[in-house]
Amino acid sequence: MDISVVIPLYNEEESLKELHNWIQRVMQENGYSYEIIFMDDGSNDRSWEIIKELSMESGRVKAIKFRRNYGKSPALHCAFQKAQGNVIITMDADLQDSPDEIPELYRMIMEEGYDLVSGWKKKRYDDRLTKNLPSKLFNATARKVSGIKIHDFNCGLKAYSKSLAKSIEIYNDMHRYIPVLAKNAGFSKIGEKVVHHQARKYGKSKFGADRFINGYLDLMTLWFLNRFGKKPMHFFGLWGSVMFLFGLVAIIVVGAMKLYDMHHGNPYRLVTESPYFYISLTTMILGTLLFLAGFLGELISRNSSERNFYRIEEDI
Repeated sequence: MDISVVIPLYNEEESLKELHNWIQRVMQENGYSYEIIFMDDGSNDRSWEIIKELSMESGRVKAIKFRRNYGKSPALHCAFQKAQGNVIITMDADLQDSPDEIPELYRMIMEEGYDLVSGWKKKRYDDRLTKNLPSKLFNATARKVSGIKIHDFNCGLKAYSKSLAKSIEIYNDMHRYIPVLAKNAGFSKIGEKVVHHQARKYGKSKFGADRFINGYLDLMTLWFLNRFGKKPMHFFGLWGSVMFLFGLVAIIVVGAMKLYDMHHGNPYRLVTESPYFYISLTTMILGTLLFLAGFLGELISRNSSERNFYRIEEDI
């Protein structure tokens, strides 16, 4: 099969038939063998009934429905396990992504050898203040932290090679960072394509302002896990040792200053009356706790079932 089109959705009853017909027209014009996988993330409108109607009309429609709303990342993860196409293309169900982009995305994967091609909505029709500017800041930070030079990490319109889609695990809200997950899994050929962005035709956006805060926290999680996930002692042990040694030196200095004053007959006060004593003691305690956190992390890592899991590209 050439293409699997994966469409995660939540309460998008107005747009589903129009989107299905649009995808069907593009596929027939280009002669692709294909399947459309609707991933209903616990919709409480008529979305599932419409999907079942489409499935009965066309043998190319497959679908999964969650019992409740879990989020876009779990929806994509389940759909990727079901997809059979050589190229897997994801798009949102709100008609803001154009199926007319599919042939070029497919070509870039199959002919140019990309592992992942991410859409770039260079000209957007979102509200500039609440979505456009925060999105630019978000993407700039993601580029800096990840080192992946694409402009729109969160664009729903993406194309994946089958091997990549089957290799990555998308969880929590990590769909925003699929290019980072791909890079961490060893898929380095990541590109982008300028795609047409359409104004939302039906309904309203399902995402609030909290996605930007959560997005930055998720980015830091990915960076840390990629850098220190299998060697936590290298982070916690290092900084724990630095803090402990800093506190130890500081407390020795505090004690030495008192002994110096006593020896020379200068006025002095008890060590416990100095605020520097408590700052030094706190620093030593924090350093010890960090070191112990690294040690416990190492124990957990060594007992993990994936401690010796490595992705092998070829084996002759």
